[in-house]
Amino acid sequence: MDAAANLRQINANIQQACANSNRSPNEITIIGVTKYVTIERAEEAVNAGVRHLGENRLEGLREKQTRLQDRAAWHFIGTLQSKKVKDVITKVDAIHSLDRMSLAKEINKRAEKPADCFVQVNVGGEETKHGLKPDETLAFIKDLKNLENVRIAGLMTMAPYTDDEQRLRRFFREMVSLRDTVKAEQLPHAPCPYLSMGMSNDYQIAIEEGATHIRIGSKLVGA
Repeated sequence: MDAAANLRQINANIQQACANSNRSPNEITIIGVTKYVTIERAEEAVNAGVRHLGENRLEGLREKQTRLQDRAAWHFIGTLQSKKVKDVITKVDAIHSLDRMSLAKEINKRAEKPADCFVQVNVGGEETKHGLKPDETLAFIKDLKNLENVRIAGLMTMAPYTDDEQRLRRFFREMVSLRDTVKAEQLPHAPCPYLSMGMSNDYQIAIEEGATHIRIGSKLVGA
């Protein structure tokens, strides 16, 4: 596993995807998904130039932060149990899996300052995935207005795993439209400029359709 070579290829693909869609690569944040790999692999990614890491377990987050500390910004990208919020909230820069009011209230209670959160949307309607339905999302975000420590930085989705490129593009475009709808409301607690979507198998398509944050695991740090 050569994280530096992998990152060079990913950056080249990002540049191509941005060229295809008249975007700037500076708009794209790579989140290295290190939840399945060792501390050493995560450190190799950081040494190669990755500045954002994504974890989905408190234990893995603690272990890697002990070694890497502030050399990376930390994103919690998995399902977050309300009872774990108190242990996670001061250790991460963003939470990518806000999907219910009980979790939002716990974040609000435990956070020492406004916490950047991405609202998780189940854009494909898959029963195996968490997230709000697209048509529930705006109302949910509006209902967060009195939670002063919850700041909606963007939306997040995991598109269905498929080789059907046009189907993927439809899902990603739906997310762009939904994000734009939230932005247009100009809600003080929900500026919502970002879209966290696209993974190792579909990040180039996601960028062409409007992703700002891509979550790359196997193509960066290996399986």
